Amino acid sequence: MEYVKLDIHGAIARVTIDRQGKLNALNATVLDELESCFLDLQENSAVRAVIVTGAGEKSFVAGADISQFPSLTPEEAQAFSVRGQTVFSLIESSSKPVIAAVNGFALGGGCELALACHLRYASDNAVFGQPEVKLGVIAGYGGTQRLPRLIGTGRALDLLLSGRMVKAKEAHQMGLVNDVFTLAELLTKVEEIVKVILAQGSQAQAFTLNVVYKGAGKSLAEGLKDEATAFRNVFETEDRVEGALAFLERRSPKFKNR
Repeated sequence: MEYVKLDIHGAIARVTIDRQGKLNALNATVLDELESCFLDLQENSAVRAVIVTGAGEKSFVAGADISQFPSLTPEEAQAFSVRGQTVFSLIESSSKPVIAAVNGFALGGGCELALACHLRYASDNAVFGQPEVKLGVIAGYGGTQRLPRLIGTGRALDLLLSGRMVKAKEAHQMGLVNDVFTLAELLTKVEEIVKVILAQGSQAQAFTLNVVYKGAGKSLAEGLKDEATAFRNVFETEDRVEGALAFLERRSPKFKNR
């Protein structure tokens, strides 16, 4: 692939967007490669967690490529939006935990990519924002929907209506990122977190991700019903027996991920 690099070490896959001359900005090729990458990873049973990051020290993803905006027709603009939404929804719907290691700028489509990941960790030089209104347009890759769900409507509208950017510390305070580390230690710290995740039952994690995201658009009663069904289904796995026995026997579980 031209711009998306995939490295797999054991159960951890690292997806790196490498278009440094454009601050790793998204274009059609990057979206195609991200889609292909995540489709492959979903079928790779050896991979249990995915880290998404940007190449270099300046930028995670600095946004979408806006050079074509002046010439887009309304119909082409809608297709542009739907394409990005499709790829990011694929990432969000992954049954394997996807963690964003945000190094530097995460603006526009870059912020939306981070929002599509299940967890977000930032370097202390990271900057987040949805500056689309400054261009006379709106966030189109899921920002108007995922950002309010994550940090609340008021905080989200603050960013979406003003286009202002926030540094890592403020992003952490508003709940946009889970934690902040120095740039030098970001990937090491994220890998440590991923290893803790890998020590747990992957089947239970997949059920958890599914129920959490399915419930986002439902009533509490509907979400609780889905949770009970998933709780029932997880009892069909071998791991739930091992987990309970390990607890009762006061030892670490040896999950088989089935």
